[in-house]
Amino acid sequence: MIQIIQVPRSGLRCGDFFVKAPADSVPLHKPTKLAVSSFALQNISPVDGRYAGITWPLAAFFSEESLIRYRVRVEVEYFIALCRLPLPQLQNIDKAKLRALREASQNFGTAQALRVKEIEQTTNHDVKAVEYFLRELFDHLGLSEYKEFIHFGLTSQDINNTAQPMAIRDALDKVIRPALRELLDVIEGMAREWKSLPMLAHTHGQPASPTTLGKELWVFAERLQKQLSNLNFQLLSAKFGGATGNFNAHKVAYPEIDWTTFANTFVNDVLGLERQQTTTQIEHYDDLASLFDNMARINTLLLDLCRDMWLYISMGYFRQKVKEGEVGSSAMPHKVNPIDFENAEGNLGLANALFDHLARKLPISRLQRDLTDSTVMRNVGVPFAHSLIAYKSLLKGLAKVYPDPEKLSADLEANWAVVAEAIQTILRREGYPHPYEALKQLTRTGKPVDRQTIHEFILALGVSDEVKQELMQITPHNYTGIISFE
Repeated sequence: MIQIIQVPRSGLRCGDFFVKAPADSVPLHKPTKLAVSSFALQNISPVDGRYAGITWPLAAFFSEESLIRYRVRVEVEYFIALCRLPLPQLQNIDKAKLRALREASQNFGTAQALRVKEIEQTTNHDVKAVEYFLRELFDHLGLSEYKEFIHFGLTSQDINNTAQPMAIRDALDKVIRPALRELLDVIEGMAREWKSLPMLAHTHGQPASPTTLGKELWVFAERLQKQLSNLNFQLLSAKFGGATGNFNAHKVAYPEIDWTTFANTFVNDVLGLERQQTTTQIEHYDDLASLFDNMARINTLLLDLCRDMWLYISMGYFRQKVKEGEVGSSAMPHKVNPIDFENAEGNLGLANALFDHLARKLPISRLQRDLTDSTVMRNVGVPFAHSLIAYKSLLKGLAKVYPDPEKLSADLEANWAVVAEAIQTILRREGYPHPYEALKQLTRTGKPVDRQTIHEFILALGVSDEVKQELMQITPHNYTGIISFE
């Protein structure tokens, strides 16, 4: 017999969302350093071990317990929806008992999940174990006569293909999007602060037309803005239609009911997803594949940022704040390594490898279904976890860096050749013969090109004094073009 445990509002809170944690369970709250060091040392994956202090919010959506909880929620809401049709056999049900049923599903915690896992040891079927758990709950709540309407007419994937998209949706809303918005705010803030700070650009690794540090950071802000906008409009759909998607069992039992309209209302309005209209036993996963591709694009542009920051640090354009007690190398005391950007790059790569596999594999299933989708979907939280680790590492790295104006200025001063573009463009405007070739001959000798070299070239030109004066005003420090962003 299951025990309904009255639990306090404690545990992980994400907005208005609570994970209830009974006193005798492992709490789903932020682990302390001691808890991480003792509880997580034997985990195989660093996601739940070394990085548990970062990834713990995702346990509310992607852990085994959370999957069971979402399944219970779908089953309970489905039963309540059946009662509202109403079916003749469910017309006289006590509304107070339905409220108690919903409350029990909302208070579902570790103790209840352990009972489901205990039942699964006998059934060897995870969703059937949820059904049997609910049968026990119905007995406890005085709903025994209605037990046969638990999971009525459904197949396992009607539960999995609604529970998992709901979990992904909530994880995006409460953990992933907030982390990305925080990252975007930081990048935008840095870009605005250094909007006018001149910097030598590098194309193909070589000195190129100057830019500003802020503008180059805004490139990433703009890219992230676009992909976050795409993510906000990403559709999350679900399958709900019986064993092969045709409501066979529903129709044979109650042929007079419009089951398609019922399912559309249930999935769209009650669960907050969008019901796929024509399916096999499983959803087609095309929308999830699109989501994973979107996440991979976000991660790819952030990986690009990590590499650029790493290079700017190596070039001395950025310095890193030193934290008391930290060690950069076990052998070289002077080292202050860009480890946060390296950590982020590595985790973004791992996340994208998994997102890519999920996006390519899930839409493919033999005939009306095979089990491979279920196998890989059990890992759906892992790429989100690696992504979250990367976002937090990137935030940490960005908080440590600050520009070195003297180094930026010195590099500009050492590369006067980059104003050759400006000079030859004005000479083109003035109809000067072969200006590109003249500047090419000046700047590609293999010798240093400094201020004096450029000014001597300008003074020797056969152009008016006004044009010469115009050309003399151009320097690597002010030849930065149009810098306009907000």
